[in-house]
Amino acid sequence: MSYPNTRLFIDGQWQDAAGGRTLAVFNPASGQEIGRVAHAGTADLDRALAAAQKGFLTWRDMTASERSKLMRQAAALMRERAGDIARLLTQEQGKPLAEAKGEAMAAADIIEWFAEEGFRVYGRIVPSRGSLALRQMVLKDPVGPVAAFTPWNFPINQVVRKIGAALAAGCSVLVKAAEETPAAPAELIRCFADAGLPAGVLGLVYGNPAEISNYLIPHPLIRKITFTGSTPVGKQLAALAGKHMKRVTMELGGHAPVIVAEDADIALAVKAAGGAKFRNAGQVCISPTRFLVHESIAKDFAAALTKQAQSLKIGDGLAEGTQMGPLANPRRLAAMADFTRDAVERGATVLAGGERIGSSGNFWQPTILENVAREARVFNEEPFGPMAAISRFNTLDEAIAEANRLPYGLAGYAFTRSLKNADLLARRVEVGMLWINMPAMPSAEMPFGGVKDSGYGSEGGPEAVEAYLNVRSVAVMNV
Repeated sequence: MSYPNTRLFIDGQWQDAAGGRTLAVFNPASGQEIGRVAHAGTADLDRALAAAQKGFLTWRDMTASERSKLMRQAAALMRERAGDIARLLTQEQGKPLAEAKGEAMAAADIIEWFAEEGFRVYGRIVPSRGSLALRQMVLKDPVGPVAAFTPWNFPINQVVRKIGAALAAGCSVLVKAAEETPAAPAELIRCFADAGLPAGVLGLVYGNPAEISNYLIPHPLIRKITFTGSTPVGKQLAALAGKHMKRVTMELGGHAPVIVAEDADIALAVKAAGGAKFRNAGQVCISPTRFLVHESIAKDFAAALTKQAQSLKIGDGLAEGTQMGPLANPRRLAAMADFTRDAVERGATVLAGGERIGSSGNFWQPTILENVAREARVFNEEPFGPMAAISRFNTLDEAIAEANRLPYGLAGYAFTRSLKNADLLARRVEVGMLWINMPAMPSAEMPFGGVKDSGYGSEGGPEAVEAYLNVRSVAVMNV
C-alpha cells in the first residue's frame, strides 16, 4: 500500500478540509515528505460536531448486541488489513514493521473485548426501605458525544482504546489524531466505516492541536473528554474541561522506575526491562527509564544491559531485521543530546551510545548512562527516547523512596525472587501499573492508567467503559 494523502472523516464521508488546507507528513527515517493530511478549520469542526450528535442519537438507541456485531466486524477487517496498515504506520512513525503489525493486530483484540464488554453495562434494583410498592432503579446511560485527543507514538493503539470503550458504552466519538501520523488511525476508522457503523458515530479530524482542543472541549455538544499526551498539556486541557463541567479521562506522561533488587535474576531483568526500554525507540509512555539497581549487582547489570543495547540493529523500520527505528522527529534528537550532555556534566558515564547516527533521518544510538546523579535531568524529566539511566541503591526502602520521589505515577517495573519483596513493592510503589519479573503486558481487560501527575481514569478493563456512562437513580411508586 503506497502512502496516501489523509482526509477528514465526517458524517460517514471522507472529505477534504474547507478551503483545501493541508499539512505535510514526513518519514522520520529519511526526513522526506511522504504525503499530506487535511487541516480542519472551524467550519469542519462544526460539521463534525453536528454529525457526532446525530450519530450519538442513533448509536445510543441500538442494542448492545447490534453494536457488538458491528464492532466485531470492524475487528475482523482490522485483522485482515493489519499488514498494509502496519506499512503505513512504519512509514509515518518509524517503528519496526513487526512492532507496527503487532500494534495493528492488538487493536483488533481490543475492539473485540470491548464489543463483548458492552453486554455487561448493568444497572441494578435497590430494595425500598419503606414500601414494597416502591421500585428503585440504578440506570447507566452513555454520557454523550466524546472528544478524543491522541498522540503520535502509538497512533492506532491510543485511538482504539478510546473508541472501543466509548462505543461499548453507547457514545459517539470525534477523534482528533496526531498530524505527524495520520494514515494509520484513518485506516482504523475506515475499518469501522466499512463494517457499517452509522454515519456520525465516528469522526476523525486533524489540524492545529490547540485550536481544535480549545474549540471542542467547551462546545456544548461534547460531554466527555479523553486525552493521551504530556502532563503539562493534560493539565491545561483538564482545567478547560473542568471549567465547562466535562467528564475527563487523562493518560499522561510517565517516568517509569525499574527496581532491580539484590536477589533479582539479572538475565531476566535485562531481557524484560531492556526489551521494553528500546521498544518504539523508547517513545513509550510506560517505557522503563530510571533503573535503580542494588549496588551488589549494579556492575553486572550495567554490563549486560550495555551489551544488549549495542547488539540492536538500528535502521529504517521497513528494512529486514531492524530492531529499532528512528525517533519520530528532530526535536527528539535534540532532547537526547541535551539529556546526555547534562548527565555527563553531573558525573555520569556513557556506557553505550550517546550520539546521533548519521546525518539523515532521526536516528539515535541506544544509550546507557551509569552512575547518574539524582539531580540529572534524565532522572527528573521523561526522556521519551532510547535512553536508560542507572543509579545504585543500598536498601529496598531507599529504592522505593526514589521510585516515588517524582510526581509521576504511570508505570513501574521490579525484579526480585522474594515474595516478601514483591508484596512490599506491590503495596508501596505509587504507580497505576506495576509489572514484577516481566515486561509490560497491558491488555484490554486490565486497567490502563496512572496516578498522581500521570493522570486519572482508565483506558482498559470494565473501568474504561464506566468512564463513558452516567449513573442515574430512578424511583417509581406503584399507585
